[in-house]
Amino acid sequence: MKQLLILSGKGGTGKTTVASSFIKLSDARAYADCDVDAPNLHLVSGNKVTPDKSAYYGLKKAVINKEKCIECGECFKNCRFDSIKKDEYGYSVNSYGCEGCGVCELVCSQDAIEMQDSAAGDLMLYKENNKVFSTAKLYMGSGTSGKLVTEVKKRMKNEASEDTELSIIDGSPGIGCPVIASLNGVDMVLIVSEPSISGINDMKRILKTASRFRIKTAVCVNKFDTNIENTKMIEEFCIENKIPVVGKIPYDQEAVKAINNGITIVEADCPSGKAVKGIYNNVRNILFNDDNIKKVDKKIEINF
Repeated sequence: MKQLLILSGKGGTGKTTVASSFIKLSDARAYADCDVDAPNLHLVSGNKVTPDKSAYYGLKKAVINKEKCIECGECFKNCRFDSIKKDEYGYSVNSYGCEGCGVCELVCSQDAIEMQDSAAGDLMLYKENNKVFSTAKLYMGSGTSGKLVTEVKKRMKNEASEDTELSIIDGSPGIGCPVIASLNGVDMVLIVSEPSISGINDMKRILKTASRFRIKTAVCVNKFDTNIENTKMIEEFCIENKIPVVGKIPYDQEAVKAINNGITIVEADCPSGKAVKGIYNNVRNILFNDDNIKKVDKKIEINF
C-alpha cells in the first residue's frame, strides 16, 4: 500500500480541500486525518456511520492524595511548570499545566503523589463499505500530538485490506511533532502552497523538513491567480531545487460553495475541481510510475 501525505507548511492553504478531492478521485479505501489538533476531514468525507471511539492516553499526570499530604510544599517549590497550586483545601495539581515530568512524585517524602494515566484525546475509526478512515482529536491543553498521529496512521494501516493500493493522509500545518510523525514511513509528499509571502516561506520550511526523510516530494499552488508574481517565485524555486510542480489551482468561489455543502470540489463542475483532477493524475504518475523523479535528498540545500 502506497501512502501519500498532503502537507502545507501553514494553515489555510487548501490542504484538506485537496486531500478530500484525492480521496474522492481515487475512491480511497484507506485514509487518515492527522491534523489531530483540529481535524476537519470528516466534514467532507461522507461517512455516515458512527465511529469506533477509544481514549488515547498520553503522558501520565500527577495526582495528590490529600490524606497523605502533610503540606510541606516541596512539590510546589520544585514544579517548574507552576502546575501545583495551594488553596484553602490544600495542595492540588492543575492537570492542564502538568507535563508529567514526575519531579513532584520524586521529592514527596510521604508518597502522597502518584503519576496516573490521563486521557489526552479521542481516537476515532470509521469503517464502512470496506473502507477505513482513521482520525483523532487531541484534548485542549494536551501534548504528545506526535504519538497520537503515529497511532492514527498505525490504525489506518492495520485496518486497511491487504489489496489496498493507495492510502491518503491529510497532515497538520507547520513543521512540528505532528508533521514529523506524519512524514515517517510515507512514499510521497504533496505540498499545497499559496502565492503569499507567508505561504512561500512556510513552503520552504516544510520542504526543508521533508528533505530529511528523502521522500518523493512535489508542489502544487492553490489560488495561483491571486498573485501571479509570487506563483512564478514558487515555480522558480522548485525548478532550482529540482522539485516538480504538479499543477496550479485557480481561485474559485464555486469551491467555497461546494465545501459549504459538504462535498469535494471535484464533485462540483468548477475550474478548481478540474485543476485538482489534473494534479491528481500527475501525482499518481510520480508515485506509481516515474522512478526517475528525484527524491528530495537531505544533502540538497534549500536556499531561503
